[in-house]
Amino acid sequence: MRLFWIIMAIMGGGLLLLIANNDAGSVFGIENNIFAGALYLGLWAAVILVGIATSGMRLGEVARSFAFWVLLLLVLVAGYQYRYELQDVASRVTAGLVPGSPISVGDGSTGTRVLVGRSSSGHFEVMVDIEDRPLRMLIDTGASGIVLSAEDARRIGFDPATLDFRIPVSTANGITMVARARAAEIRVGAIVRRDMPLHIAQPGQLGQSLLGMSFINTLSGFELSGDSIVLRD
Repeated sequence: MRLFWIIMAIMGGGLLLLIANNDAGSVFGIENNIFAGALYLGLWAAVILVGIATSGMRLGEVARSFAFWVLLLLVLVAGYQYRYELQDVASRVTAGLVPGSPISVGDGSTGTRVLVGRSSSGHFEVMVDIEDRPLRMLIDTGASGIVLSAEDARRIGFDPATLDFRIPVSTANGITMVARARAAEIRVGAIVRRDMPLHIAQPGQLGQSLLGMSFINTLSGFELSGDSIVLRD
């Protein structure tokens, strides 16, 4: 405790010097903001030292605890600095485990790119979150809009039995009737669109949901690169 009060007296003296030399802009030739920062760090160092001194811990235990917290701090700082790279790694691992998982690439300042690999069927299928429900959809530049199968519509909360199927659309199998609806949120990797219009096919009329041009046209661009399609936001 005597050491604590000695340190407090020194800190108090430094604070008085800082106040007295406020107009001068420096204390002992040190700029006031730097001197104030040193006092602040010194206060925390004093609290830690006094806590260690009064804890009864052995020097080895203190050293191990200090090393642990320093290592944890370095890990947290490194994780923050490389957060975008870690997100890319996580996306690639997920894509390897779950076919169709989009790989988001970007640093938050130059835009976002989402890579979708070609499936074993030769098409570009991607996992899309609609209303927080994952759906496997086919990226189809020949489709004018987003079209959900009746089964996928049920998964995200639409009841096909209550919908009005009176809008004709042309498909590879001919003309079919669909119903209008809207999605509060559609997410493809890191690309998010809100309040998007979509269509819902009648039961038995569509085998797989389609991610068509009404979504793709909201992007800054897209391109085919080998066995991947790249969506740019």
